[in-house]
Amino acid sequence: MTDFEDRLSPTVRAIPPSGIRRFFDLAATTQGVISLGVGEPDFVTPWRVRDACVDALERGYTSYTSNRGLPALRRAVARYLEDRFRVSYNPDTEVLVTVGASEGIDAALRAILSPGDEVLIPEPSYVSYGPCVQLAGGTPVYVPTRAEDQFKLKASTIERFITPRTKALLLSYPNNPTGATLGERDLEQIRAIVLKHDLLVISDEIYAELSYVLPHTSFPSLPGVRERTMLLTGMSKAYAMTGWRVGFATGPRAWIDAMVKIHQYTILCAPIMSQMAAVEALTKASRERDEMVAQYEERRRLVVSAFRRMGLSCHEPEGAFYAFPSVKETGLDDEVFAEELLKREKVAVVPGRVFGPGGVGHIRCSYATGVDQLLEAFERMERFLEKLDDIRAEREGRAPSSLGGARR
Repeated sequence: MTDFEDRLSPTVRAIPPSGIRRFFDLAATTQGVISLGVGEPDFVTPWRVRDACVDALERGYTSYTSNRGLPALRRAVARYLEDRFRVSYNPDTEVLVTVGASEGIDAALRAILSPGDEVLIPEPSYVSYGPCVQLAGGTPVYVPTRAEDQFKLKASTIERFITPRTKALLLSYPNNPTGATLGERDLEQIRAIVLKHDLLVISDEIYAELSYVLPHTSFPSLPGVRERTMLLTGMSKAYAMTGWRVGFATGPRAWIDAMVKIHQYTILCAPIMSQMAAVEALTKASRERDEMVAQYEERRRLVVSAFRRMGLSCHEPEGAFYAFPSVKETGLDDEVFAEELLKREKVAVVPGRVFGPGGVGHIRCSYATGVDQLLEAFERMERFLEKLDDIRAEREGRAPSSLGGARR
């Protein structure tokens, strides 16, 4: 019998499964785990938004919508982006409702890439970017950022990786996994590089509302780049609507038209009930959104303080809801650290290496979970750190320390 593996696409065979999901699955099968692993708000979707969905169902809204999405939702998206981020789009021709921002990333890449085209991806980066580029026939080129710079992307670094095959730059700020943000001055320097080298830009701004230090600057709001930028956002993070799967792609008409072709043949449309709920969220749930963001800000300060108290260096994340502390001083690599922490103290984190070489030696910890859970997780982590000598000895086949293995 022929090995079915031989019949699979070589591109798909070469793509590894998500490292995030591996740790999520491990955590899901272990009793009593506190998960700081998956980037999902612990808040329930605001009541008024759920109520709008129930009302839509009771009134019989269960049909397909236009491929582009409900006109009312596209108008709400255009108003929201103009009011919040000073960037204007025509809701009829420049807005596409997608099944989460993730579908938008995939469709945006497939709409512009030809075999051999290169896409610059700052790393550490969200795990799907590189594989999506590969699945679209392109080549991901990773642009490193450094912990010493708080993982902020430098324009001068971008330029070193540009070749005649470079087609696009994929920006993701506020950043997953590092929590880094870019201010207007940083983005202006990147804008100059984009214009100089005639690059297209995909700007994933799903965490735009979760900016704690500086107001968020949307890349296409800068002069001269709106017509070469696809802005991606959605309802998942700021509105606690991960499972509703509603995202938005906004950009130049020709690019959106190409994405609509892909969308109509592969997805057709986002669920109508979710779209109607999203209209309610964008037009009437700003208070609930802001209350959730205020709680993330509280947790952010708690998390950074806790890691530093434990002796783990941690830059201050300025956006999203992730901390990215270094575990290099423990003597364990990030993957071993995450595995042992889950096994011994039932706390799930994600090893930084799954986000690229720049993440090696770090762990990603989501603070999109309740304060009580965070405090308990930190107590368990402190116990874990106190046993480090014994853990290292056990892994190396040595006898544990008779003094109990205190870290210091």
